[in-house]
Amino acid sequence: MAAGALAVAVLLSPGLAVAAEAHELSGATMSLWWALPFAGLLLSIATGPLLFHHIWEHHYGKITALWAALVVVPLAIAFGIPLASEAVLHTLLTEYMSFIILLFALYTISGGILLAGNIHGTPAVNAGLLLVGAILASVIGTTGASMILIRPILRANDNRPFNAHVVIFFIFLVSNIGGSLTPLGDPPLFVGFLRGVDFFWTTTNLWRVTLFVGGLVLIVFLAIDIVLHRREGGAPKIKDPTLDTTVRLRGLANLPLLAGVIGAILLSAGWKPGISLSILGIGLDLQNLVRDAIILALALLSLRVSYKSHREANGFTWGPIAEVAKLFAGIFICIVPVIAILRAGHEGALAPLVALVTSPTGQPNDLAYFWLTGALSSFLDNAPTYLVFFELAGGDAQHLMTEAAATLAAISAGAVFMGANTYIGNAPNFMVFAIARHRGFKMPGFFGYMAWSGLVLIPTFLIAGFLFFG
Repeated sequence: MAAGALAVAVLLSPGLAVAAEAHELSGATMSLWWALPFAGLLLSIATGPLLFHHIWEHHYGKITALWAALVVVPLAIAFGIPLASEAVLHTLLTEYMSFIILLFALYTISGGILLAGNIHGTPAVNAGLLLVGAILASVIGTTGASMILIRPILRANDNRPFNAHVVIFFIFLVSNIGGSLTPLGDPPLFVGFLRGVDFFWTTTNLWRVTLFVGGLVLIVFLAIDIVLHRREGGAPKIKDPTLDTTVRLRGLANLPLLAGVIGAILLSAGWKPGISLSILGIGLDLQNLVRDAIILALALLSLRVSYKSHREANGFTWGPIAEVAKLFAGIFICIVPVIAILRAGHEGALAPLVALVTSPTGQPNDLAYFWLTGALSSFLDNAPTYLVFFELAGGDAQHLMTEAAATLAAISAGAVFMGANTYIGNAPNFMVFAIARHRGFKMPGFFGYMAWSGLVLIPTFLIAGFLFFG
């Protein structure tokens, strides 16, 4: 806690104003020890909820602050307080704040939308719900789509003897793959948007691979569900705890608020007044400040216009978004030295990683980018993983969107798709798992789920990798 307090003092003390001419951190002089807090925090996030659940649940904020302090304090000692402050504050104010404001807004607004009623979960109905959810994921985010649709799909299948597979494929398609078409869909893509990637770039460059991967996974689900549904015909009947009733969409006042969020992001992408405001010595573009203010206002407005009963029926609480806010604050701080090392390229301590994704001719190896980004996104959070490989590919959004478009597409697809490989690959995965288990669904454990993803997703990704990035 003392280290955490020192870190806060370093960042917030008025006497330590950031110099406007501060230079970037010299990544070429930094060893891999600087990446240890980042790796430690991600390992804590990956194992904490599974290995020491109760400790993690009550102290994850303190654990995150400790790892962040292990970056801030050494940076201040090694490079001086002004330069360390500039590096950390720049990340927090230009990237983290916009990132968490968008997640907060999507979580809050979608929490006021209720899909009430119940229908019977036949293979056709389930496939239809998964398709709708996958489409919605790119509009309201994988978290928003997951929270709106998971309870309806659980109600539709709660009388079936075999139903865990429905939730597993829900995680595959709605909580991950479906969110690959816009920056709203999945956190790594919004990180790319904040780094300068055009809003519709992901749509125009990823729709083919998304259609292939999503369509193939949906076909596999339909085949499995048909087989299991037929087997259930001879099994003892289970009384349906939620009888079929008319399905109605409640909380419609939140729909224009979601449209407003999209409009605010498009506004910031198209309106460039060339005005920058200085906050704590960090220059912030006016269009980004206006965008974030509008998005935050729309989220607060949702709290006023939504019925409390709708949020209660959705099981809406502030716990998940509070956890995400704390964890990502730590992630964005801990990744600062990692990004500096990556920017050093072949002169930095991560030169072997640079060589791994570069062909003998010096060109980027897109298939390696796809699999390395995806493999790490399976076990670490996919947003910082995306950022690491984004920087590894050069970090220049204009270059990556044009000459290196295939490389950026490989990084984006790997980060979004392969977050589905484990329960911890993407934030909604574990939330959906917990909700389903609470409702009595016999969900597989961590390695049981990986058996499903290994059988269904890995072959799909192998085919997609060679077709689109090989």
